Amino acid sequence: MNVQSIIGGKGSEVATIPQTATLRDAVRALGERRIGALVVSGDGRAIEGIVSERDIVRAAAALGESSLDRSVGSVMSTDVITCAAGDGVDRLMSLMTERRIRHLPVVDERGHLTGIVSIGDVVKARLAELEHENHALAEYISGR
Repeated sequence: MNVQSIIGGKGSEVATIPQTATLRDAVRALGERRIGALVVSGDGRAIEGIVSERDIVRAAAALGESSLDRSVGSVMSTDVITCAAGDGVDRLMSLMTERRIRHLPVVDERGHLTGIVSIGDVVKARLAELEHENHALAEYISGR
């Protein structure tokens, strides 16, 4: 299974937010959409950064409640690790584990944003692969 099949099942919509938005705006968007990260982009295609729940919690711990009035651009991660539609689940798991990240924006050959996968998406895809393999082995063993 690869990124393209994951996106095909969940959809390619990506929640974005501009750098100038406040963390309060980001918290509201994360809560309303029930997601863990927003891609920071002014046009919905170019990736400027990513802001996650973790980034917001760290800002709140360092600055207190006033952190919610800061801009997304002041706390976003700018070293955004991305993936491509053809990348396999094993590569995603490796990237997410090694880099300790939970969200990977998906980009096309021009680097434009085309989707996003979360650790939950990857785990779900891997479980589906294992279930399929288990079923195939059971069929083989039983001679069906």
